[in-house]
Amino acid sequence: MIAEQKILGGECSILPAFQTEQENNYDTLSVNELIMSCPQSKESLSRLYVMFKESVFSIGFSVTSDYHLAEDCVAETFVRLTQVRNFNPDRGDGRGFIFTVARNVAMEIRRKYKKSCNNPVIQSYGEADKTVEDSIFINQLLKELNDKQRQIVVMKVCLDLTFKEIAKIMKTPESTVKSRYARAIAILKKKAGADSEK
Repeated sequence: MIAEQKILGGECSILPAFQTEQENNYDTLSVNELIMSCPQSKESLSRLYVMFKESVFSIGFSVTSDYHLAEDCVAETFVRLTQVRNFNPDRGDGRGFIFTVARNVAMEIRRKYKKSCNNPVIQSYGEADKTVEDSIFINQLLKELNDKQRQIVVMKVCLDLTFKEIAKIMKTPESTVKSRYARAIAILKKKAGADSEK
């Protein structure tokens, strides 16, 4: 994992560090309960928003490659959580459910704005110490990946999801996710010149 983070420009610099302390310390049971109470409780929605807004943004950005569309993805994802009817807290992981909703929303947004998403550009935002050169370098690296590879790399490296969780979110066999990730990392290593460091 450390090698992958180096290739991507340091401490997960494809995007800002998206995991907040609150999200790292979440309790599956409490997340499930918050999802169930979202339609009736603004407080539950607010707590989920604070816990997951940055992770939802990173998923939206990995799909759309557009900062503003990723922001739209965040808003629409949390609107949809207020309309949840089919979540069973006994059968599911709330975090995975939220990420699945976010990816589905991002795919819908990308289809709607397909022309503007055809040329992915990594925009410079986030921490002040990010340089223009880093953004350009990361942009060039990610252009080498196809949509699915880029999504898998972001979910694995930035969100620290397991291959099993990514497979569930993408509705793809785990073995396919692993092979796409391996292929993506090989492409990134080659393009970043990491092969010569071995």
